[in-house]
Amino acid sequence: MAARTDLLQGTLDLLILKTLSLEAMHGWGITLRLEQMSRQQLMINQGSLYPALERLKRQGYITSAWRTTENNRRARYYDLTAAGRRHLVAERAAWQRASGVVNAILDWAGAVT
Repeated sequence: MAARTDLLQGTLDLLILKTLSLEAMHGWGITLRLEQMSRQQLMINQGSLYPALERLKRQGYITSAWRTTENNRRARYYDLTAAGRRHLVAERAAWQRASGVVNAILDWAGAVT
């Protein structure tokens, strides 16, 4: 069972962009894919997902269009734009730098002077 996990500000946007880099998806599909990719350690509530999708859309990183799902239902599908792909690359590099710094601090075993 997935556990609800609080994310750092901006992290949800990064995870959504990564998910949409794989394929266009509707909101529920994004939620399920993030659960799968996190090995059920991350559960995104719809109250956080849809505002993030609208924010990313306003910023020009994703687009949306109504389509028919595999279950013959209408759903709004979200897709990454070229600007979204560039933003994902830049934000991923920033994330890796920041997490490296935090890990260095957490792993610090040196003497305090």
